[in-house]
Amino acid sequence: MKRWIFSLCCLLASALPVASQTYEQWCERAATAIERDSLDVAEQAIRAALRLDPANGRNALLFANLGTVQRLRGRLGEALESYTYALNMAPRNVPILLDRAAILLELGEADKARIDYSLALDIQPDNTEALRMRAYIYAELQDYKSARADYDHLLRLQPVDYNGRLGLAMLCQKEGKLGDALAILDGMVDEKSEGTSMQTAPAHAVVYVARAGIQQELGNLPMALMDLEEAIRLDASRPEAYLMRGQIHLSRGKKKEARADFEKAVELGMPAADVAELLQHCK
Repeated sequence: MKRWIFSLCCLLASALPVASQTYEQWCERAATAIERDSLDVAEQAIRAALRLDPANGRNALLFANLGTVQRLRGRLGEALESYTYALNMAPRNVPILLDRAAILLELGEADKARIDYSLALDIQPDNTEALRMRAYIYAELQDYKSARADYDHLLRLQPVDYNGRLGLAMLCQKEGKLGDALAILDGMVDEKSEGTSMQTAPAHAVVYVARAGIQQELGNLPMALMDLEEAIRLDASRPEAYLMRGQIHLSRGKKKEARADFEKAVELGMPAADVAELLQHCK
């Protein structure tokens, strides 16, 4: 009996420091847990701080951090709710607006994301992330004039921005301005990686795939194949490179090579339904 009482007392004693932590200590514990990628601990600490002082002015940041933890854990709906709570407390906080916009995009709510990016740009007109993402959304919504305005603004601020130039090239392609698109991509391919925004092989590979798509559309199939070969050399994990190369092989009657490329694209993650009809033509 005495042993049981002693054990219970030890258990209670070990719990006391946690139960008596202050708001600031919970916040510090959450921050440390996030740095260590201990997401369960981080979420528990954030919720404890919120319960302890629900009226604290710093809770906007806590809700934003909670949203980030939930997003990392794949709970996008809960993350959206947390970011919204944060913005209810701090409606002009640009980083939180950008985080909520990113969640909305992941949830397929592009127009709502555009609104958040626009709010961020009302506060910080030169915010490059907001410009980059709103331009992408405008292009997806086929509002090409607005997309071009945002890309032009972004590239005035950061002339060698990788996503800005790539996005503008894709916009030119959608507008049918293939020569302009090719000129942008040629410039990106030809530049040296040091000191530019294209410092990794995968980044170069994406540009080669994009240029191959333009060449394919222009009917320059040998040039398209050369670009795809280089893209695969730089980054052999890109399914779209194999898909495009398979399409070109199929158009040239090389069914065996085409089938191998289509199957590789599926192996790398491309939905089988996207290539099912193409595979039928390889028989």
